[in-house]
Amino acid sequence: MSDKERFDDTDFREVVLQEEAEGEKDRDGSGPEGFGSGQETGQDAKREENEYEDICYICHRPESKAGAMIKISNGICICPACMQKTFDSMNHIGFPLGDMSSFGNMPNISMINLSDLQNMDMLPKSQKLKKKKAKEEKKPAPKLDIKSIPAPHKIKASLDEYVVGQEYAKKVMAVAVYNHYKRVACDNKDGVEIEKSNMLMVGPTGSGKTYMVRTLARLLDVPLAIADATSLTEAGYIGDDIESVVSKLLAAADNDVERAEHGIIFIDEIDKIAKKKNTNQRDVSGESVQQGMLKLLEGAEIEVPVGANSKNAMVPLATVNTRDILFICGGAFPDLEGIIKERLNKKSSLGFHADLKDKYDKEENIMHRVEVEDIRKYGMIPEFLGRLPIVFALDALSEDMLVRILTEPRNAIVKQYQKLLGMDEVKLVFEDEALRSIAKKAKEKDVGARALRAIIEDFMLDIMYEIPKDDNIGIVTITKDYIEKKGGPLIQMRG
Repeated sequence: MSDKERFDDTDFREVVLQEEAEGEKDRDGSGPEGFGSGQETGQDAKREENEYEDICYICHRPESKAGAMIKISNGICICPACMQKTFDSMNHIGFPLGDMSSFGNMPNISMINLSDLQNMDMLPKSQKLKKKKAKEEKKPAPKLDIKSIPAPHKIKASLDEYVVGQEYAKKVMAVAVYNHYKRVACDNKDGVEIEKSNMLMVGPTGSGKTYMVRTLARLLDVPLAIADATSLTEAGYIGDDIESVVSKLLAAADNDVERAEHGIIFIDEIDKIAKKKNTNQRDVSGESVQQGMLKLLEGAEIEVPVGANSKNAMVPLATVNTRDILFICGGAFPDLEGIIKERLNKKSSLGFHADLKDKYDKEENIMHRVEVEDIRKYGMIPEFLGRLPIVFALDALSEDMLVRILTEPRNAIVKQYQKLLGMDEVKLVFEDEALRSIAKKAKEKDVGARALRAIIEDFMLDIMYEIPKDDNIGIVTITKDYIEKKGGPLIQMRG
């Protein structure tokens, strides 16, 4: 090699080493400020790295379970157990190092395409698992302070600000939630273990089942997951697995397992997983789903995917104990009134003093007479109902309740529209007769409080469209004639 070639080769190595050193500086956050890689970015990256733990790429177990990870290129981490299995499989095949022709046909080895994994270390937070504190630093989990939990009368008073009527339902829910968190806060040193107070809400559509639970979770400042039972199917079929409801709660708790284990899960449309009358076909989303939920309601350690609904996704798995999670199930249970009436009529259907068949037909709140036997006859299995000890019904909404719903709650529909027009410096007034007419129309639709919004949207469309055209309009009064389409609203100009 000539002197010139040796000189060029030496310079080339120096340039490469210098570029690598500059690249390391940029990655450490010590590079030039103009490239956006300052000291703060490096500190944020280190803080992020310390907050979340590494996940094995093959078995998806976190570092706290699988042990210290072995890091390979492109930020991929593999646990020692998976690495050992890979070596054992390669030794079992016993192929010569020089001959790699059969490498692609080796069993029990999943080939990894490294080119697809350039951004493995840039997973979103929704698919990362927070580290738990080290055992030597970890103190006993702080018990819930019973004094910090609001008393039942305070919980009901807070619900009264948002929910109109349903006095019995609010009282039952306040007591059940208060007892549940007392159960979480107490110890079992005396051998007395308090059972869970899971709830089953029965009520017509639009009566406020979901709204009450959502308001309750906001007042208690606990994570809440609202799941729909209609999407749940038996394991192995297309749809969400039973564990997906716990996965939603973990996401609501920002992937904090300890906080999620004290949360609330509300499963809506629970009546849709009742046993089907036709037994000739497999009940994929009926009785089998009820059986799969038994361990969930009673309390068990469930492995749930982090940031996904399916365990087959390439995401880590976290173990959540459902022992201290409060489950609230709700459903409209259509045609349940017929089952209740049939049971009540059987009690005295013979003799001179027998009740008439149509005695209970005009009873609006017959749902309050519901018993576990009626729900079992509807299609819910006894084992499932046994894990929901608190069963209560909500009132059907009357015209008076619908009028109160329009005006009394903190975020009532009338207040919302008054605020919208108030931004245009216009005052919106509803006459009492107009509110009564709106409630009457909503009652006829038989969909509960949901009908109120649809009716108001209909007659407020023209007002919301025309008002911004004229800046001189000061007051708009909604009359009964305008609701019944016999006239128009009263408009008063400024001054």
